[in-house]
Amino acid sequence: MTARVDRELNPAELEAFGQELDALRQRTLADLGEADARYIRRVRAAVRWCCWSGRALLMFGWFPPTWLLGTFLLGLGKILENMELGHNVMHGQYDWMNDPEFAGRQYEWDIVGPADFWRHTHNHVHHTYTNVLGMDDDVGYGVVRLFPEQRWKPFYRWQPLWVTIQALLFQYAVAIQHLRLDKLVKGRISKEEVRPLARQFGAKLARQWGKDYLAFPLLAVLLGANALAVLTGNLVANLLRNLWTFLVIFCGHFTEKAAVFAPEVLEGETRGHWYLRQLRGSSNLSGGPLLHILTGNLSHQIEHHLFPDLPARRYAELAREVRLVAQRYGQHYNCGTLWGQFATVLRRIWIYRLPAAGMA
Repeated sequence: MTARVDRELNPAELEAFGQELDALRQRTLADLGEADARYIRRVRAAVRWCCWSGRALLMFGWFPPTWLLGTFLLGLGKILENMELGHNVMHGQYDWMNDPEFAGRQYEWDIVGPADFWRHTHNHVHHTYTNVLGMDDDVGYGVVRLFPEQRWKPFYRWQPLWVTIQALLFQYAVAIQHLRLDKLVKGRISKEEVRPLARQFGAKLARQWGKDYLAFPLLAVLLGANALAVLTGNLVANLLRNLWTFLVIFCGHFTEKAAVFAPEVLEGETRGHWYLRQLRGSSNLSGGPLLHILTGNLSHQIEHHLFPDLPARRYAELAREVRLVAQRYGQHYNCGTLWGQFATVLRRIWIYRLPAAGMA
């Protein structure tokens, strides 16, 4: 694999680098206003329209093209809710609106994982320790070796299979991550510590399954519609959302030129160091407005890691300036097409399943 080439920055350059990005963040914060509020309200309306239109069409059963169109619209609504609405709202990007519906600490999204789990494992742990081995659990999610710096374990031989299962069941994977079952098995935490989290997960799981796989199929029966068509439509819509979310997240973190870091990097880490780590550990996707919206603007993963609490709709304009800052300081700005980046992810999954891969 081709190693990324970045110029090492001296302390003065690191401080200036951090100041430039801080200033960019402050300028954007000062410019937030009604256009941003109007945008997120339109996203919320689009989510509702897609989901309810999709569910209504599924009530017509298998008759083409209602099942296909209904499943597609429901899946689209779930993707938009997960990526552009829920994920971004939970980062506190719209807290300044003082609208309870867009309050980051209150929002509950439409997946089996409780929002509180995500706010801890993602917003706090991942964004604090981005790509730091042993600190950021998102590096391989405990079941995948994606970098030669990760210590090899025998079950990595089968990681193409583990990744496939993870992609199909991605919402469950990110929820279970918070339970820290690996620590439980190793005796590092007790059952008493895990039990309340498991109950919280079970309650959210029951609500989600009850809605998608019980309530709406039962409604179909009451309306004389085809309950099986409704059930399978919900199932496929959730599957589409799982696969898309997996694709976007893996392409944002584990591409060919994404970097990982030893824990020692955190010692005395300054603001400039932190910004530099976010830049080097992230990958962007090139594309048009539709791609950016469907990814929740995580196609601008670099900008998201630099400025997680800024409205994601601003990332496209921020990206132009961030790229220029990176160039001035001799830093590689990792950007490529969706399928080009994903190809490098697949290559990593295949190569690093073996113990000696990349250790020359």
